[in-house]
Amino acid sequence: MMKNFKLKKEDTLLLIIDIQERLVPAMFQGDKVINNNKILITALKEMNIPIIHTEQYPRGLGRTIADLGEILGAEKPLEKIVFSAFNKELKDVLIASGRINILLTGMESHVCVYQTARDLIQNGFNVFLVSDGVTSRTKENYQVGVNLIKDMGGIITSTEVALFDLLEAAGSDEFKMVSKLVK
Repeated sequence: MMKNFKLKKEDTLLLIIDIQERLVPAMFQGDKVINNNKILITALKEMNIPIIHTEQYPRGLGRTIADLGEILGAEKPLEKIVFSAFNKELKDVLIASGRINILLTGMESHVCVYQTARDLIQNGFNVFLVSDGVTSRTKENYQVGVNLIKDMGGIITSTEVALFDLLEAAGSDEFKMVSKLVK
């Protein structure tokens, strides 16, 4: 069970699962999810919070969509063929980062996102599922994925809840930037 429900800049990381060219067109509310991921990436880069993104079988499903790829910049994705992104490579990156709170977004909530969340939680990480930053092909499967992650002890949050929790207070340049992004 999670010890702390508070997100702090120094112990948080964003993990984006498989928002790829051939997946996006089939997704329920895909445009909204992409927009929220853009907001998160932009804001977290400004806050110097690490971002990791994965790609499931990129030869078949394509690369990370260009809209996100441009904002992510030179960040190289972790490629995978298994559904859970929690493999030795990701585990090593997370341990090296010292981050325990994982903001989790991506596709699909009931497959790769769910299995990654399960493995993260089983390995002692706190998962904050960004509910408006994940999706599946159907609304039903989206909801099943969210419910499963909640039942396992993940915290269900949203783009704005997560960003304002990380900010803690108004008045800073970061607050002004986030306020513009979420308008």
